[in-house]
Parts: sequence; C-alpha cells; structure tokens
Amino acid sequence: MNQLPVFVNLRGRKVILIGTGEMADAKRRLYERAGADVTDDEAAKDAALAVIALEEDMQALAAAQRLKARGLLVNVVDRPALCDYTTPAIVDRDPVLIAIGTGGASAGLAKALRQRLERLIPESLGPLADSLLAARDRIKERWPDGASRRRAIDAALDPGGELDPFADKPVDALDIWLGDAGQTVAAQVIDVNLVSGDPDDLTIRQARLLGQADAIFAQSSVPEEILNRARADAQRFDLSMFDTTKVTGLTLVIRYN
Repeated sequence: MNQLPVFVNLRGRKVILIGTGEMADAKRRLYERAGADVTDDEAAKDAALAVIALEEDMQALAAAQRLKARGLLVNVVDRPALCDYTTPAIVDRDPVLIAIGTGGASAGLAKALRQRLERLIPESLGPLADSLLAARDRIKERWPDGASRRRAIDAALDPGGELDPFADKPVDALDIWLGDAGQTVAAQVIDVNLVSGDPDDLTIRQARLLGQADAIFAQSSVPEEILNRARADAQRFDLSMFDTTKVTGLTLVIRYN
C-alpha cells in the first residue's frame, strides 16, 4: 500500500482550484458535491486543500510549488508525481462511499472498476447504513460487549444473513434482527489451512473470515500479504502462543506449510 486512503470532511471548508476548462470544471463539481467552498483565489487563507488543473507543465509545476510552500496538500490533475493526494473514482450510496484508487497509475482503470461496482452495489445500501446508525444505541444495549457486538453485526451482514446488503429484505429487517431474543454469538476458533502464499488464492470464505476475525494465530510461514487482508485492529499472535482458554471472539488459526 503506497497511499493511505482517507475520507475528508470538506463541508464548508475552502479548497483552492487553479485552472479553467473541462478538467477544472470536473474537479469543481466533485469538490462542491462534497460540500467544499471552491475558490480560484490562490491567496485564499484557511484553505484545506488545493487542486491544480493546468495544461502547461511548467505552469502546473510552479503553482504546485507555491501552494506546497504554504503547507497545503496539492492535487495536480494528470500529474501523479506532483500530487500529495489523488482523488478516487467513487461509488456513491450516501452515506456509504466506495473509493477506487490506483495511486495515479490509471484513471481509466479506476473508472472501469467503478462502473462494474455501480451495477453490483444496490441503492438500498445507503438506507441500510442510515438505519444502522439510528439503531446504534439499541445495538449497544443488545450486545454491550464490543467483540460480541461486532460478531453479531458481521453475522447479520454476511451473505444470507438477516441484514445481507445484497439481498431483498423487508424495510423492518433491522427491527426483526434486534428483536430476535434467541440470538447468540458464541466465540469461535476456525482453522484456516492455506494452499498458497498468494492472497489471490484465498477462498471467498477465507477472505471473509480474515476480514471478520478478532484474533489471529498464525504460523511464522504465513506471508504478510495474507495477514494484511485481516482487519487492522485484529490481534495477531504467533501460533505457538495459541491458548483456547483465552478465546473470546472469532479466532483464526492459520497454517501454511
């Protein structure tokens, strides 16, 4: 990973845009859609970011140097080597945003991926996210323990789960889920035996488990590329430290010989 993807709240914040024409217009629409106050005043104070959409290379370089000297993060359209940050292709299911970036390598590739995802991601994803936010206190009351709460939500959102975002569910699906008094989310230990050190060879189930696990006990031979598919906050341990008495959440035991 050579860039850290972040979502920046620009609502009401100033963004400097240098340039005119089609490139500049496209950037203006994007930033204004995010709620930014876009200005062409290069000397504007309290700017959060700067965007340069100039055709001539030397003009773009000079503008980037001036703005960077002020401590601003700068995006220079079509010149990834000059960029402090890049803008991704976006699938918008407000409040859910899916961003696809290539580190400036190919905007066309990012666009192609976005177009495919647009056909896969249902419009109902945004309302589901809003419903989960509105029910946050009820969910915490139902599962006071953070690990149990996370496992319950993971199970509900899994394929075939009660809140499967890709399934046609009734509008009161979340209420039904929360009202199911028989729900239990037990601690689990699942063995994962890798057939390869290549992340592309992970099964769908293995990839999903890596994204859900609370703790991972892995052989030293398991490649870092595999472990990086896990949640960033998942605890990692060497397999030699495995102790079943300490299992409280979804725990993976990963082996690769």
